[in-house]
Amino acid sequence: MAETPYRQHRFRRPPGATEIFLVRHGESEPAVPGQPFPLVDGHGDPALAPDGRTQAGQVADRLADQKLDAIYVTTLRRTVETAAPLASCTGLTPLVEPDLREVHLGEWEGGLFRQKVAAGDPIVTRLFSEGRWDVIPGAESQEHLMARTTQAITRIVAAHPDQRVAVFSHGGVIGQLMAHASGGRAPFAFTGCDNGSISHLVVTGDRWVIRRFNDTSHLPGDLDLDKDPTSPPAGTTGFSA
Repeated sequence: MAETPYRQHRFRRPPGATEIFLVRHGESEPAVPGQPFPLVDGHGDPALAPDGRTQAGQVADRLADQKLDAIYVTTLRRTVETAAPLASCTGLTPLVEPDLREVHLGEWEGGLFRQKVAAGDPIVTRLFSEGRWDVIPGAESQEHLMARTTQAITRIVAAHPDQRVAVFSHGGVIGQLMAHASGGRAPFAFTGCDNGSISHLVVTGDRWVIRRFNDTSHLPGDLDLDKDPTSPPAGTTGFSA
């Protein structure tokens, strides 16, 4: 009698679990010294740059056939604008989840954060070495960021068992969520995902599974940082809230 063969199989979503495509918004407007971004509830609120609008269309092309059950955005317009092409082609009306808005940068809001990073401000060095946003004066604590973002995901999961959703959010938030899913021992390990990138979580109860991080295969071409005069110092790439 032949023995039963046991094949390897592709990953399947566990019963009751929720698949979440975490999309970082497209590239937003550049920060101009002396012209701060408008604020929404204290958060800088730039619109998408032209390249960001292109990235939004590329995200829509990538996710249009994924049988999504819902689309989520934050209170900041760069996520709303990035989600718009996908909402148009799927017919889904985006839902707003305020607690997935970007980390609050305190005194460095409104575009000043980018300028400080580009200038190599000493506080940026502390930011990396300590792994805490609140080394910036007035910025949000790691504990508060973790609490509000994980609570937001818990609400989304509760609303969408056995479903697949796209969540348009921000680089700092996506980094925090991926760090939490991996055990949370290195809170900045996943910070720096690209504009328009897709990261993928499967959540069931207290179990968070990372399926991918910073997938940019739908975004043709790579930025050559060696030829970009506005590139930040080495080690700070992706810190452009």
